[in-house]
Amino acid sequence: MIFSYIRPDKHFVGAYEQLKLINVYVEQNQMNVDEEMIDQTSQNQRLSDRIEAVTYFRSHENDTLLIYDLWVLGSNIEDLVQLCSCILKNNMEIHIIKQSIIINNHTDIMIVLGLIDQLRQTLQANEKKTIGRPKGSRSSSKFDKYLDEIVTYLRNNMSVSEMARILGVSRSSLKDYIESRELREVVHGSSFVTPSKNTKENLIDTIECPTVEEKENL
Repeated sequence: MIFSYIRPDKHFVGAYEQLKLINVYVEQNQMNVDEEMIDQTSQNQRLSDRIEAVTYFRSHENDTLLIYDLWVLGSNIEDLVQLCSCILKNNMEIHIIKQSIIINNHTDIMIVLGLIDQLRQTLQANEKKTIGRPKGSRSSSKFDKYLDEIVTYLRNNMSVSEMARILGVSRSSLKDYIESRELREVVHGSSFVTPSKNTKENLIDTIECPTVEEKENL
């Protein structure tokens, strides 16, 4: 079984960007996604509080997981390591779309460590940013909570009027939301993803070793 997991995070990438690239990846690789989960839980929640997501992952074994980037699984390094270990223990394969990397229990450990350290560096850099909205982020919308349903409706070629009636919302506002988020393009994967060359080598090169500050002689 092939399934995708999408979890937006205000410090990284929204759900619709993830959907867009996952759909492009699926189309390019002629894959069929059997299940899809869009997790709208708070970005600050630890793994122990993400009951629905944990239950979802534990229900899969010997399957293929599609995610946009490694941080989608968790933006806390401890949680990320635990969840990745569990996924690989269950003999699952993880396709990381952004880096065009596939991880399974036979993957070179340096690749996994490189991805984790890359996230560590990003989180460390984000902690230093205190002003302004993160680059590439969008303001939240009251329709974000309906994203999963809207995507499903669009895939079934449902009209905006039908969607608005089912959701009990304004047709014009829903239409603006779909257009501003380019959800039709997201659903149909209209963009093209070109895998980077030497991705693995470049990833390993980004690993940073710890440094020790020299103390002045007293």
